[in-house]
Amino acid sequence: MMVAVFAAMLLAFAFAWLGRRSIAIGAFVASLLLAAGLFLYEVCSPEYGFRMPWIRTQDAPPTAPLA
Repeated sequence: MMVAVFAAMLLAFAFAWLGRRSIAIGAFVASLLLAAGLFLYEVCSPEYGFRMPWIRTQDAPPTAPLA
Protein backbone atom coordinates (compact mmCIF):
# COMPACT_ATOMS: atom_id res chain seq x y z
CA MET A 1 0.00 0.00 0.00
CA MET A 2 2.91 2.34 0.66
CA VAL A 3 3.94 1.74 -2.94
CA ALA A 4 0.67 3.37 -4.05
CA VAL A 5 1.28 6.35 -1.76
CA PHE A 6 4.80 6.86 -3.07
CA ALA A 7 3.70 6.31 -6.69
CA ALA A 8 1.02 8.98 -6.36
CA MET A 9 3.54 11.36 -4.82
CA LEU A 10 6.06 10.63 -7.56
CA LEU A 11 3.39 11.35 -10.15
CA ALA A 12 2.61 14.62 -8.39
CA PHE A 13 6.25 15.68 -8.49
CA ALA A 14 6.59 14.62 -12.13
CA PHE A 15 3.49 16.55 -13.20
CA ALA A 16 4.63 19.59 -11.23
CA TRP A 17 8.03 19.44 -12.93
CA LEU A 18 6.31 19.24 -16.33
CA GLY A 19 4.17 22.27 -15.50
CA ARG A 20 0.83 20.44 -15.15
CA ARG A 21 -0.10 22.06 -11.86
CA SER A 22 -3.74 20.96 -11.56
CA ILE A 23 -2.91 17.30 -12.23
CA ALA A 24 0.01 17.54 -9.79
CA ILE A 25 -2.27 18.88 -7.07
CA GLY A 26 -4.76 16.08 -7.72
CA ALA A 27 -2.04 13.43 -7.50
CA PHE A 28 -0.69 14.98 -4.31
CA VAL A 29 -4.16 15.01 -2.73
CA ALA A 30 -4.55 11.38 -3.82
CA SER A 31 -1.27 10.50 -2.08
CA LEU A 32 -2.46 12.20 1.12
CA LEU A 33 -5.78 10.32 1.00
CA LEU A 34 -3.99 7.03 0.40
CA ALA A 35 -1.66 7.72 3.31
CA ALA A 36 -4.59 8.56 5.61
CA GLY A 37 -6.39 5.40 4.53
CA LEU A 38 -3.31 3.29 5.20
CA PHE A 39 -2.88 4.89 8.62
CA LEU A 40 -6.51 4.20 9.57
CA TYR A 41 -6.26 0.63 8.28
CA GLU A 42 -3.17 -0.08 10.36
CA VAL A 43 -4.61 1.51 13.49
CA CYS A 44 -8.06 -0.12 13.27
CA SER A 45 -7.01 -3.51 11.90
CA PRO A 46 -7.44 -6.40 14.35
CA GLU A 47 -4.30 -8.15 13.01
CA TYR A 48 -1.99 -5.15 12.62
CA GLY A 49 -3.74 -2.70 14.94
CA PHE A 50 -1.92 -0.35 17.23
CA ARG A 51 -2.51 -1.48 20.79
CA MET A 52 -2.29 0.69 23.88
CA PRO A 53 -2.49 -1.72 26.85
CA TRP A 54 -2.33 1.14 29.36
CA ILE A 55 -5.73 2.41 28.13
CA ARG A 56 -8.51 0.04 29.12
CA THR A 57 -11.94 1.33 28.27
CA GLN A 58 -13.97 -1.89 28.35
CA ASP A 59 -12.81 -3.43 31.61
CA ALA A 60 -12.42 -0.22 33.61
CA PRO A 61 -14.41 -0.07 36.84
CA PRO A 62 -16.66 2.96 37.32
CA THR A 63 -15.01 5.86 39.05
CA ALA A 64 -16.32 7.37 42.26
CA PRO A 65 -17.95 10.81 42.01
CA LEU A 66 -15.87 13.75 43.14
CA ALA A 67 -16.83 15.24 46.50
